[in-house]
Amino acid sequence: MNRLKFALVTMAAVPLTMALVPTAPKPEEVGLSSERLQRIHEAVQRHIDAKDVSGAVTLVARKGRLAHLEAHGLMDIESRKPMPKDGIFRLASMSKPITGAAVMMLVEDGKIRLNDPVSRFIPEFRNLNKVAVPKPGPQAGGGGRGAAAAGTRGGGAPPEFDTVSASREITIKDLLTHGSGLMSGGLGNSAAPQRSPTDTLATFIPKLASVPLDFQPGTLWRYSGQAGFDTLSRVVEIASGLTYEQFLKQRLFDPLGMKDTGFYPSADGASRLVTLYARQAGALVRNPDQDTGVSRVYFSGAGGIMTTAVDYLQFAQMMLNGGQLNGKRFLSPKTIELMTSNHTGDMVNGQFGRPARGMGFGLSMQMVLDPIAADLRVGTGTFGWAGAYGCNVNMDPKENMVSIIMMQTPTGPLQRDFENATWQAIVE
Repeated sequence: MNRLKFALVTMAAVPLTMALVPTAPKPEEVGLSSERLQRIHEAVQRHIDAKDVSGAVTLVARKGRLAHLEAHGLMDIESRKPMPKDGIFRLASMSKPITGAAVMMLVEDGKIRLNDPVSRFIPEFRNLNKVAVPKPGPQAGGGGRGAAAAGTRGGGAPPEFDTVSASREITIKDLLTHGSGLMSGGLGNSAAPQRSPTDTLATFIPKLASVPLDFQPGTLWRYSGQAGFDTLSRVVEIASGLTYEQFLKQRLFDPLGMKDTGFYPSADGASRLVTLYARQAGALVRNPDQDTGVSRVYFSGAGGIMTTAVDYLQFAQMMLNGGQLNGKRFLSPKTIELMTSNHTGDMVNGQFGRPARGMGFGLSMQMVLDPIAADLRVGTGTFGWAGAYGCNVNMDPKENMVSIIMMQTPTGPLQRDFENATWQAIVE
């Protein structure tokens, strides 16, 4: 009986062990130059020396095997604690591809349709049928992203607006592609409700029905940084009957072996949570609120997940593999193809820091349609997304490569330098 118990325990542990992406003994075995990969450290170190970041973790996998994993600099400046390879990072918006995958798993289950109105799951959204338009007058010319920001963050009066009827309700696909107009940085943001520390997705998301849309659904691409994907997280809860935390743990994190991934650090992971810093007058200043976005009750699929570089690789490699990892299937290849196709035409070009040309947007992730036009050092068809604290992932089907950089100070130039250092290391 004891042997049987041991065998059952061992068998139960196999999926977690087997799910991990294997390591290549030498980068050359997957077509990367060991010597040239060292330039990744040189690129990161330049930004550490310039006090752009305190440190980072970089990762490159190719042909399904991990070829580069390196920790750079410090995870905490004040204590001089070195950055560990298994440092835990707040993903911010790099959480969104995970939420996209969760939604599509339920699409495959037949519980969600992409063209479903959100009101099918959250009845309050039937009332979300108004679009904010600027009132005639001096403020009318500033009725875009800047006006909303000035009214809500700059201490001035909120922008005034009228509403017109929406042409249709917003859909699941609108939320996945940032085409909903729900709190997308426009006039409607000034009417946004405040979330309390005790709010859950169930108590807070219905309140968003009071917010007028920023534009007619499906007519523009405007980034909904928080509201859109948190609404999707609540839809997952309703469709699955689980909390969003439970769904991700049962359907993605545990089967993929993502042991350090969740919405708050575990007891043994707290010491590896990398410190947030902001640049101020040429120096890095510790963010006084290290708990920004961390909650044990509000599970934000828009930006609340934290993880390690190696954990995120398991998810990214599964996506790059067409929805499977080491024999376990999470999504079908056709679903991955749908997620990584351009659904927005030219609308994303030039928006929210995107290049002016060569870009598209899929279901929860950007697409690089033409890397030459976009001036990016990635392959055609690369998909991925970044987070506000500096984390960035590229999944490149042409080169069969995943590249991840994790940091906790937003540094776009370092992301581009990392892409360049990775690109030039490909030798076959």
